[in-house]
Amino acid sequence: MMKNRNRIAVILFCLALTSLSAQEALKSVEEEYYDFLSLQGLAERSYLNYRTLSDSVWAIEEGASHPWQNHNLGTKRQLFGDVFMRIYGPELFTSYNTAAPYGQNDGALWQGRGFNSSLTGGVRFEGYGVELTFKPQLAFSQNAAFEILTPGKSGPDYAGKGDTYGYFWGGVDAPQRFGDEPFFTYDWGDTEIRYTWKTLTIGFGTQAIWLGPAYLNPMLHSNNAASYPKFDIGIRKQPVTIPGLGWYVGDVELRLWVGYLTESDYFDNEPENDSTMFHGLSFAYAPSFLPGFTLFLNRVCLVDWSWENLKYIVPNSDNTIEDQKLSFGISWIFPQVGFEMYGELGIDDYISVDGPQIQGYLRYPLHTLIYTVGLKKTLKLSKEADIYGEIIFEWNNFEMDQSFQFQWPYSFYFHHNIIHGYTNRGQLVGSGNGVNGNSQYLEFKLYYPSGNSSIIIQRSNPDNNYVYSKAIEDVADGGKLSVKYYRTFKASFVAGGSSSFFITDNFSVTGKVLYNLILNPLYKNTPDRLDIFLHNGVFQVLLKYSL
Repeated sequence: MMKNRNRIAVILFCLALTSLSAQEALKSVEEEYYDFLSLQGLAERSYLNYRTLSDSVWAIEEGASHPWQNHNLGTKRQLFGDVFMRIYGPELFTSYNTAAPYGQNDGALWQGRGFNSSLTGGVRFEGYGVELTFKPQLAFSQNAAFEILTPGKSGPDYAGKGDTYGYFWGGVDAPQRFGDEPFFTYDWGDTEIRYTWKTLTIGFGTQAIWLGPAYLNPMLHSNNAASYPKFDIGIRKQPVTIPGLGWYVGDVELRLWVGYLTESDYFDNEPENDSTMFHGLSFAYAPSFLPGFTLFLNRVCLVDWSWENLKYIVPNSDNTIEDQKLSFGISWIFPQVGFEMYGELGIDDYISVDGPQIQGYLRYPLHTLIYTVGLKKTLKLSKEADIYGEIIFEWNNFEMDQSFQFQWPYSFYFHHNIIHGYTNRGQLVGSGNGVNGNSQYLEFKLYYPSGNSSIIIQRSNPDNNYVYSKAIEDVADGGKLSVKYYRTFKASFVAGGSSSFFITDNFSVTGKVLYNLILNPLYKNTPDRLDIFLHNGVFQVLLKYSL
């Protein structure tokens, strides 16, 4: 009898410690699974457009049946009163690239050629409005040698290490290779302290931001680069009713932040330009009369680091010392059929357009425009066996418009005033696909009780603007441009698969194997021959233990 009482006490104690809701890291296996459930109406997104680990809060509908219901996806536990704790990891990621760098949306890790590894883990405390998260990242890159292009000289000349490893355009802090030796990187990762009153929130830390509905390549912010310190304030997803009438008109979300971006060791030797001030504004509205529909707008501004430049947190028309970008778009979920579609348009230097304002927009509507479109669809393959599918498709186009042929070489992620470009510590803050290219991504996922499996196909160009820039002020007579540049484009094709398995309810293993065919990796002007192909094998393993 005493043993039975003890067992019951332990069970009740464990139930008291466990909360059904939990915050998930960006692009983690768990977050993507929760998002898959949200397409079916089994879980609700706690955000509309702006998300970090702290904003990615998930709770599965009570009583809902789903494939992974018997596994621990991460548990928030009650310590005492209204104080809760969540332990993250430990999580060990390793990869090996046989011929060339490959990898994105991996924080401070740079997945160069050879062996790469990342170790993350941490703890989160919540109570009485205070949120304290400590979740750093320790990364290692073998950084094995591969052939690179001669660094460019457009914009400020590189110096020191940048003269050897810098980007082949120049004018952006995006090294082709981070030196010639293996290296470790320590990053604060998703570390943060925050206070929230109802939906009003204010915080300081280094948590990565994901802006917009993109699955793979967000145009303005992702977790592709190392983290950076930032201060933010805003309103989390908030229902709005008309005072006096009590009419619910929808949900809104607003976030404003200021961050500190840092130059890598592979750009120049000028210490006075090592830092950039990053201003961000995110707004989203989900109307009550269009269930599942969200309209969003994002604005960012980069300016040299100086306290007086805090004034640029407010949008303005001064384009002489800053770099402003804007994106807006929609997402629409139809849980009745498990379907989501989304689209996003991005505009660079949106306030200063050639000619009078209205004339500029009428004459050059696509001048600095880039876009993303995508869709997700769930499939019920076997309800009895708990097997479901998900189709994910995304198309990104970040190339320059043809109108730039009458001006100068252009990149959405470059800017002559902000010489580092849209980067932090040498990696792009936005899309990890490349600085000026396009991508078509297709994935089919299969979810089942013991894990999931995926088939992935992607075709992309990392930097077509590099080739397009060659034609500016050149002569096309007699097919000269075709002879010089038509076959100089670089392209990448990826095909392969991945699987995640729960070895125990708390321990999971994820493996990914990809074949990466790279066409013309050095932008050479050669005929269509097989000797300009580079065959890259990609092998990745993720080990994760959830307490």
